[in-house]
Amino acid sequence: MSSITRRTALTAAGGLAATAADALARTAAAEPAAGSTLFPLPQATIPILGEDRAFPVRRIYCIGRNYAAHAREMGSDPNREPPFFFQKPADAIQVVAPGQVGEHPYPTLTKNYHHEIELVAVLRSGGRDIPKERALDHVYGYATGLDMTRRDLQRGMGDQKKPWEIGKSFDHSAPITPITPADRSGHLPKGRIQLAVNDTVRQQADLSDMIWSVAEQIANLSGAFELMPGDIIFSGTPENVGPVVRGDVLRGSIAGLPDLAIRIV
Repeated sequence: MSSITRRTALTAAGGLAATAADALARTAAAEPAAGSTLFPLPQATIPILGEDRAFPVRRIYCIGRNYAAHAREMGSDPNREPPFFFQKPADAIQVVAPGQVGEHPYPTLTKNYHHEIELVAVLRSGGRDIPKERALDHVYGYATGLDMTRRDLQRGMGDQKKPWEIGKSFDHSAPITPITPADRSGHLPKGRIQLAVNDTVRQQADLSDMIWSVAEQIANLSGAFELMPGDIIFSGTPENVGPVVRGDVLRGSIAGLPDLAIRIV
């Protein structure tokens, strides 16, 4: 029978302690420093025309039924309903450079995929309860955007009295041009907004036809959320939204801004 002396035990204990210390040191070295993240995530950004810098996207807000004729075609009364908003994830952004035709994937789960052309306002600052008279002070610039919609899923969830996020908030659902700073474009209270599919005009109106102006949208939103730099607002679509299929080419235009073109693939 072997025996364990006090010296042997202390030596063994010392070795275990050293081993444990080495293991802890290795673990500490492998762990990220305090304040760092477990893994990196890309930041959604939109290029700015004429600049090397990009605009970081925090949140995407969208207003529903903001042109009277579109509200009526969706079964609402534009004279009685207050504005309502929904959101898309920031990484739904699909940037398309001016002069190019972006390849836009037809999404899963839908058989009734719709276009909605919209003016997009992007915010350089924010706050709560912003008065309408000061709202445009917070706008950095504007872009041409598309609020792409899985209409059958939206309507199906609405019929069930359930949230219809699945119809609006999916990958690539927010194609957009680079941003034109407001100090170049002005604040666009009026001007033609139009969408053509395969060179046939489907949607056409004037920005002045909005029920709620961009300033009023910002004022209303800031009563419900604290708006922040990096927030962007899709400001509603005119009437005659409709379906698209693979192979269709969509061309959206807003007076004073670059055109937006995508091909459904």
